[in-house]
Amino acid sequence: MDYTTLGRTGLKVSVAGLGCGGDSRIGQGAAMSTAESVRLIRLAADLGVNLIDTGRNYGTEEVVGAALRELPRDSVVVSTKFQVRSNTSAAAAVAGLDESLRALGIDCIDVFHLHGLLPADYDYAVAEVVPALLRERDRGKFRFLGVTEGATRDGNQSMARRAVRDDCWDVMMLAFHMMHQGIRARVLPQTRAKQIGTMMMFVVRRLFSVPGRVRETIAARVKEGRLPAELATIDDPLGFLVHEGGAESLVDAAYRFVRHEPGVDVVLFGTASADHMRANIASLLRPPLPKADRDRVVALFDKLDAVGLDVSSR
Repeated sequence: MDYTTLGRTGLKVSVAGLGCGGDSRIGQGAAMSTAESVRLIRLAADLGVNLIDTGRNYGTEEVVGAALRELPRDSVVVSTKFQVRSNTSAAAAVAGLDESLRALGIDCIDVFHLHGLLPADYDYAVAEVVPALLRERDRGKFRFLGVTEGATRDGNQSMARRAVRDDCWDVMMLAFHMMHQGIRARVLPQTRAKQIGTMMMFVVRRLFSVPGRVRETIAARVKEGRLPAELATIDDPLGFLVHEGGAESLVDAAYRFVRHEPGVDVVLFGTASADHMRANIASLLRPPLPKADRDRVVALFDKLDAVGLDVSSR
C-alpha cells in the first residue's frame, strides 16, 4: 500500500480509502450479512487500507463499528458524516455526531464531515452548525472537521469553491473523474495552498464500469453541443487508454487518472467483493497513465460539468 498525509491533519492514510456508501454499502446493498461485510473490512485492513469512510445515512456505521472491535483503534482512520440543511439545528448536528459515536462504538471520530452540503445551505451551516461542532471537537468527540459535496445537485462545485475560502475545513470530499474535472482548476489549487486534505468520490461508478455507458454519455453530450460531433461516431471513444504500457482497462484508467492528480490525497472505492477490492487497490497502486493519454483525456473533457453524477451513474 502507498500512504500519504491527509493535508494539515497529519493523519497518515492509505491512498486507497474504503467507501461504505454508494450502491454496494460494503456488501449491505447486496444483502450480505454483517459478518460478511466485516470480513471485507478486515480484508481491506489486511491489504493496507487504513481509511474507512461511512456516513450516518448510509446505514453502515454499525457494520464499521463491528469491524473496529476486531482491529486496533490506532490502525484505522475513521471518517463519517452527518447531513446538514438550513433547517437543521446545531443541536441536531451534535446529536448526529453522538449517534455516530455510539454506532461506531468509539470515543473519537478522526474526520467528521457535513455531508453533501449544498450551496444554499452553506452560509447557515458555517454560521450556526460549525461553531457548535467545533466545541464538540474541543471536547474530544472528533479530531478534524470536513465537508463533502452534494455532487448530484451541485455539478459546478459552487459549494466547494466557496468552502476553500474558509479556514474551518480540514478535509474536503470532492467528486472527480475523467469526464468531470472541474476541481482541477477550481478547487485543488486552493486545497493544496491551504493544506486541506482531499478525498475523492465518483471516480468510477457505473459510468466507467458498465460497458457502453461512456459511449451513451458522450452521445448525449454531443447532442447538447458540449462535445465535438466526431466523438459520437467512435464505438469505443476511450479505447485509446487501454494498450500495452497504458491502462489495463477503462476502470483501471479511471482510478489512475484521479489517483495521480496533484492535490489528491485519497481515492475512495466501494465494493461488495474481495476480488473487486483487490482489483481496485491494484489500480490505485499502479503508476500514472502515460502523459499523452492523460493529456488527451484532459483536452477532451476538461470543460464538462456534472457528467456521471446522477443516480444512474452509481
